[in-house]
Amino acid sequence: MSRRLLEKARFRLAAESGETSRPWGGRLSVALVYPNFYRHAMSNLGYQSVHHLINSREKALCERFFLPDPDDLEEHRRTRTPLFSLESGRLLTDFDLIAFSISFENDYLHLPVLFDLARIPLFSSERGEEHPLILCGGVCAFLNPEPLADIMDFFAVGEAEAILPDLLDELHRWKGSRYDLLENLALFPGIYVPSLYSVGYAEDGTVDRYQSREGAPSRVRRQWVSDLNPTESRTFIRTPEAEFSGMFLTELSRGCSRGCRFCAAGFLYLPPREREMNVLLEQMEEGLDRGEKIGLVGAAVSDYSQSRELNREILNRGGTLSPASLRIDSLTCEEVETLRKSEHRTVSLAPEAGSQRLRDLINKGLSEDQILEAVRLLGEGGIPNLKLYFLIGLPTEEQRDLEEMLELVKKTREIWREEGRKKGRLGKLTLSVNPFIPKPFTPLQWASMEKESRLKEKIRRLRSAVARLPNTEMIAESPREATLQAFFSRGDRRTARILPNLSSGTNLKAACRETGLDPDFYTTRERGPCETFPWEILDSGVPRDYLWKEYKRALEGKSTPRCTPECRRCGICG
Repeated sequence: MSRRLLEKARFRLAAESGETSRPWGGRLSVALVYPNFYRHAMSNLGYQSVHHLINSREKALCERFFLPDPDDLEEHRRTRTPLFSLESGRLLTDFDLIAFSISFENDYLHLPVLFDLARIPLFSSERGEEHPLILCGGVCAFLNPEPLADIMDFFAVGEAEAILPDLLDELHRWKGSRYDLLENLALFPGIYVPSLYSVGYAEDGTVDRYQSREGAPSRVRRQWVSDLNPTESRTFIRTPEAEFSGMFLTELSRGCSRGCRFCAAGFLYLPPREREMNVLLEQMEEGLDRGEKIGLVGAAVSDYSQSRELNREILNRGGTLSPASLRIDSLTCEEVETLRKSEHRTVSLAPEAGSQRLRDLINKGLSEDQILEAVRLLGEGGIPNLKLYFLIGLPTEEQRDLEEMLELVKKTREIWREEGRKKGRLGKLTLSVNPFIPKPFTPLQWASMEKESRLKEKIRRLRSAVARLPNTEMIAESPREATLQAFFSRGDRRTARILPNLSSGTNLKAACRETGLDPDFYTTRERGPCETFPWEILDSGVPRDYLWKEYKRALEGKSTPRCTPECRRCGICG
């Protein structure tokens, strides 16, 4: 074992405050792995909450593992030091269960590295009774588990609070074989065991059928908790290395009723739910007492029913706050004043599309006047810097849509400059441009992604135009990275075979060529109306015919009113 790596782990652990590790002996031991760096993991509210949930159970303990930092990875390989836990320094093979928490498809590339450092075979077919069971949870597990189906032993399909308690109890009790245990787990709600399903493919390469075995359900239904109030999702462990160091994160709500057609989170976390204000204030108490900024987390923070009262209460208690998102069409002077008092120097808005036609297509429900009015409110309120999020490569996008985006940016800049001059300072306007990725379980899951070469050209033209605007800059997600994300978010079981090559540095096209796959089949191909999708082994709770109708409405330029508990259009919110 490398002394330098052990000392760094001890230093990190000593710098943390909050929860402490639990003693071994008689407890189910769970290794919780985040397939990215420590600083990212400790800023992930889901990861922290699962760690707390497991350790709050008397018969279980949980320790953390991360992707080593680049210089640490070199040290691991040079000294042949296996991956070890932050808390006790134990190896992954010492644990009863290894649980991966995966929120981003591009982190799949780190799995071969982690398995290699753990001295555990990457593919489940090569593992035996001597290896721990391997579980995958997180949003990727219930968005599309199939690209990892040959790697993970089983998946948690849905929210941890609804699945983990019964699962942990069963694992603690079980004394039989690995195969028998997986057979048994497949009967639990929200547990998907891919080895119990065979996949058939049609001549054109699309999924033809799934066949379940051993009594496993034909589809696995996503699980969620109906009442968030008894649950906790907040900062439990503080560390100066976290990306949001000094901020106390608290989850207000889950789900979103807006129905943006591109947004996976808006459909995967239905129905919309929120915590009562008194529950939130109790959970925030520790952060307020320490003088930390309260980070409000949720898919639709501005839609929180008691948002105004909550903001006032946080300020009245001497706190400051930072919302994860702002709704352009509901922004108020009072909200802007709250942001100013909380010393926000940059606020982000998400028009998503520059033209009204494309905003209608994605069901954003925003007009240009609403966008510009929100910009004016923020400028008048003294917020110095503004960030705007846009998607490019949306279905049916044309050059005129990009030109309208630039016109909107120019109008925004004029307002920002005018308000800045009144305040005697000119802040910065930033455009964040991201390629559109058609995600599973959204109305746009049938759409194709634009080719990487065309995305690069659009970004080049936009960057050239923005460069001529003073006090304005543009940042853009790499089309290469976005294409890789699309490949795995829309992939089937066959895509896992390219992971070792990708992890070693081979690009997507070359890795696919070496394994006989066509990347365009997964990314830039428009899906047929009757095609069976790999991810439909899961039941998200939103009917496919509803999503198809929404896709057709999108192409017709028709918007859909926001969802309410009374509407029952999608069959889930009611």
